[in-house]
Amino acid sequence: MRFVRDTGTVFFRELAPVLREPLVLLFAMVQPLLFLFLFGPMLAGTGGFGSEGTPWQWFVPGILIMMCLSGPMMAGYSLLTELIGGSMERMLVTPLNRTAMLIGRTLKEFVILLAQAVLIIGLAVPLGFRLRPAGVLAGLALLVVFGIGLGALSFVLAIASRPGGELFWGVTQMVMFPLLLLSGVLLPTGFGPAWLQAAAALNPVSYVVEAERALFDGRFADLSVLYGTLSACAVAAVGLALGTRAMRRGV
Repeated sequence: MRFVRDTGTVFFRELAPVLREPLVLLFAMVQPLLFLFLFGPMLAGTGGFGSEGTPWQWFVPGILIMMCLSGPMMAGYSLLTELIGGSMERMLVTPLNRTAMLIGRTLKEFVILLAQAVLIIGLAVPLGFRLRPAGVLAGLALLVVFGIGLGALSFVLAIASRPGGELFWGVTQMVMFPLLLLSGVLLPTGFGPAWLQAAAALNPVSYVVEAERALFDGRFADLSVLYGTLSACAVAAVGLALGTRAMRRGV
């Protein structure tokens, strides 16, 4: 019960600034909204790249993964700010559970990601996205698992980047864009040369993207769902394990 209470305390502490300044969330949505309204319509004549439906069934899951990479993956920035400013030290002297500090922060990222994903899906329906409730729910669940893992890894990187924070910015910028481009969120990697397809096969994000597309398309028995679920769970397990260890050892 104490762990649950501590987790709730950290969660509401992290969520409060977001609720006080909701415009921050709107600014974070600018990029995915631009892709949705300006890039998505250009896929109208592509046939959906094999998707059973409109091109939106193929494109919307890619936007959600893009949000996951640019959102939870950068979640460690808030922790890094507190580490540099010294406010985190005041939290460490409290009786709060160290693991609860990580879980509470991660849950806050989960709530924000889920709200943003629901907004994107709602805006995509009038554009031609076919809503399959069971597939959407399964896809959102997979997205949340993946986002929790990325958020936890981001916190680990923030802790390792003390005191200046240069490591955090360097690693996130060098890792985020290759993961994004090699995941096929905008165009299928099968259109690229053999070396690019081989690099994409080593990218765990690409498996999550394909799983999301299969789920949103209602293809639950597709083999890509298994591979994507295993990739997302692996990222979540590694992130939570490393994050918990870093918190317990002392920020």
